[in-house]
Amino acid sequence: MKAGFLEKLIERLGRIGPEEVQNYFLRLAQEKGFLETVFNAIQEGIIVTDSKGRITYLNDAACELFGLDASDAIGKRLDERVRGLDWESLTQSSGPVSRDMEIFYPANRFINFYIVPLIIEHREVGAVAGVADSGDRDGTAFSGITAGVPAPGYSEQVGHAMILRDITESRRSAQQIIESERLNALTLLAAGVAHEIGNPLNSLHIHLQLMERQTHELDPPAREELQESIDIARSEVNRLDSIVTQFLRAIRPSKPELHPENVNTIVEETLRFFTPEIQDRDIVVEQELRSDLPLLQMDRDQMKQAFYNVIKNSLQAMNRRGTLRIHTDRDDTHVMISFVDTGSGMSAENLGRVFEPYFTTKPSGTGLGLLIVRRIVREHGGELSIESSEGKRSASECWKRAKPEIRDRKSEVSDRRQKLFSTSLRTGERRARGKRRAIL
Repeated sequence: MKAGFLEKLIERLGRIGPEEVQNYFLRLAQEKGFLETVFNAIQEGIIVTDSKGRITYLNDAACELFGLDASDAIGKRLDERVRGLDWESLTQSSGPVSRDMEIFYPANRFINFYIVPLIIEHREVGAVAGVADSGDRDGTAFSGITAGVPAPGYSEQVGHAMILRDITESRRSAQQIIESERLNALTLLAAGVAHEIGNPLNSLHIHLQLMERQTHELDPPAREELQESIDIARSEVNRLDSIVTQFLRAIRPSKPELHPENVNTIVEETLRFFTPEIQDRDIVVEQELRSDLPLLQMDRDQMKQAFYNVIKNSLQAMNRRGTLRIHTDRDDTHVMISFVDTGSGMSAENLGRVFEPYFTTKPSGTGLGLLIVRRIVREHGGELSIESSEGKRSASECWKRAKPEIRDRKSEVSDRRQKLFSTSLRTGERRARGKRRAIL
């Protein structure tokens, strides 16, 4: 639409006939359709509201980001259609506002909101280059709509225009870089600590051997008593050395040795480690393992360690007679493993720190369990994220992409997921089971 078209139309309204008016309105309808086609073609979401926050327009991208239906959303307040949106804080400024926010429906995303107030300015016809709302032919004042900070003179705010940009990938990439740096720092620290501990352990082991040789010069009663003390000391030295070795093996990045593995078998083998604890605490374990799962390329020991930590966290989060539900399933491209427990979840403050090295809420915890799980997940090409609420059940899910040669034919047509491996821990309402799921 050419600038000034509406101004000229308004000026000539008294001199044009009905047929010409009809032609003008047809032209306006065509221009409106063209603009809607352009707005629906762009990737950014666009929403326009009136002064009361009611939606007057939204494009297809905005509908997809928020899971809205355009015909149902028009005329409704935006904060009623988008849960958790603090409309007042976003629109309290008289100028443009840019905010990053996290949304959880219909998918967990990070969205950048760029909001501009729409201002209607009342000026003379000849001075306006905008969209005219009303006026007459002799140059009396009319209203022109602009976006941004109001110009001097009589003006009023009639709504807001919002541009929505999905920044999920860039935000998560930045988080991955930060977390990778943390893990590298932890690895260096662990190596230094292990070295400092290893030297005294070697010295203790050597001196225990020397003491053992000297026991042959003692009387039998004294020799037996000293030998018992030496055996106990050597056992504790070996145990500490084993702890340091396992710690380094867990924290240091290692390339997975991939082989075709049955996920159900790994889950069952991991669960056997906890059989005594499960029986002692009367924990109910419900297993729903799908039998037609394809073999997946995995490192058996590493995935067993990851499942071990997830199950251990679930058991520690539950009281006696809790319930742990383990479920495996598949779709066209992925295999899903879910661990659902009746634990109490975690607070938002603790949730934000779960991947910090040595952070733990358990009296005897090391604060390394989830860090190790995520390291294993990433070594398999995936990602780990957590969602939880205090007082509610915990959940995590594992999905893994199946190799093309062992997928169904219809899976070759569907390749929607780009990530090979991602893990999600989140919490459901107490009436709905929470679940631990990883994308494998």
